Amino acid sequence: EVQLQASGGGLVQAGGSLRLSCATSGFSFDDYAIAWFRQVPGKEREGISCIANSGGAPWYEDSVKGRFTISNDNGKNTVYLQMNSLKPEDTAVYYCAADLGRCSFLGSAYRSWGKGTQVTVSS
Repeated sequence: EVQLQASGGGLVQAGGSLRLSCATSGFSFDDYAIAWFRQVPGKEREGISCIANSGGAPWYEDSVKGRFTISNDNGKNTVYLQMNSLKPEDTAVYYCAADLGRCSFLGSAYRSWGKGTQVTVSS
């Protein structure tokens, strides 16, 4: 059974940093793409970063480029999202998602989702 567990959210002041973790189990980590999405109440879930564990450059949505960094630890089957220079508009529930193959920012491309972790950035 594919399982994803997102953690690391919290309350931080603008300009601060957080590192989210997505611990995974139940599948061949090296064959999957893992993406981070975020959602604000009343808005669509948006893809913000993705890494294909088989290789290739990571993806970033424009608003997080240069501030967020995605990485993976194949030994721990975990993907991280380092978030620096946080802004109030980064406030959202953050989710990790996984599926075979390549990256996508379409939510429908992912069959497995973890529960979200809340990130709140105060001004």
